[in-house]
Amino acid sequence: MSRAAHLIETPLAKVRDEIARACAEARRDPAGVTLVAVSKTFGTEAIEPVIAAGQRIFGENRVQEAKTKWPALKQRHGGIELHLVGALQSNKAKEAVALFDAIHSVDRASLAEALAKEIAKQGRAPTLFVEVNTGGEAQKAGVLPEETDAFIAACRERYGLTIAGLMCLPPVDEPPAPHFALTAKIARRNGLSLLSMGMSADFPLAIAFGATHVRVGTAIFGERARPTRQELGHTL
Repeated sequence: MSRAAHLIETPLAKVRDEIARACAEARRDPAGVTLVAVSKTFGTEAIEPVIAAGQRIFGENRVQEAKTKWPALKQRHGGIELHLVGALQSNKAKEAVALFDAIHSVDRASLAEALAKEIAKQGRAPTLFVEVNTGGEAQKAGVLPEETDAFIAACRERYGLTIAGLMCLPPVDEPPAPHFALTAKIARRNGLSLLSMGMSADFPLAIAFGATHVRVGTAIFGERARPTRQELGHTL
């Protein structure tokens, strides 16, 4: 088997190929879809080969876990972009602003206020997504759809935050398409261009509904250990 043939068969290459096919079917430019390789729970030994294959954008669920492995990886590899795709506690805003280039889970006033203070202090401005709880699930983070417009307005006007897009995570027991469509609709009416939608099982469909960021973990890194009850709201 040639080296080129081997590379085509890697999980990362397969995901990239699926993104390209989904974009072709949706008549979209693949350059408009960012692949966030979600490396939560995986150590450097699993991440290094993915970096070596050219991936530079990664997602983590927890600030503390990211702090333990990414500073060293960033020193060894240039051009790394780190996204926080899990829930963020307000008391972790300082560390999150310092470490992450994008935060996908802005979902309440206390967090918006804490992020605004740290962005001003640190002079760093991560790309911010408001998380929408499209299924109204009590165990999940996120702003309810009917409250999202007002929350975005508060982020902009009260806290001076630049909100770039929306993120959603559809209920596992429902078809994702209506949730993707609802998220895209809310984004359009609020003038937001970025949509963080789609995971390993449904990212091609999310692309059809306009996703600009797909959060793919299992399809790249393999199966994870069974999540705890608290983690279920952000399983990727």
